[in-house]
Amino acid sequence: MNAKYLIVTMLELIVKVAVIAAFVVFVFRGAVTAYDFGYRVFADEPVSVSDGRTMTIGVGADMSIKEIAEMLEEKGLIEDSNLFIVQELLSAHHKKILPGIYDLSTDMTAEQMLEIMSTAPEKESEE
Repeated sequence: MNAKYLIVTMLELIVKVAVIAAFVVFVFRGAVTAYDFGYRVFADEPVSVSDGRTMTIGVGADMSIKEIAEMLEEKGLIEDSNLFIVQELLSAHHKKILPGIYDLSTDMTAEQMLEIMSTAPEKESEE
């Protein structure tokens, strides 16, 4: 009976240590992911550093920031639509994106894109 009690106690200890280790790994991975996302929000790096390709995009009056971010990600102008949404939320251009047609490049940061989309597009004069 003494050996049985010792085996059960050891198994309980092993299970407790395994659960605590799994919890620590879960918290650590969550913290690393959160730090990485937070860093990328404020680091604001463009998709390509030099020789970016320019694309023309159209922003409709009824488009949400999520739709705009997904469109920019599909076109390859940004890497993560969720990151762009948070950057827009924290920027001075929050809810100031105007409908229009814009030329954006892969060597622009999210802040530069937001600034361009928040400025009224220049109208061509008809002569």
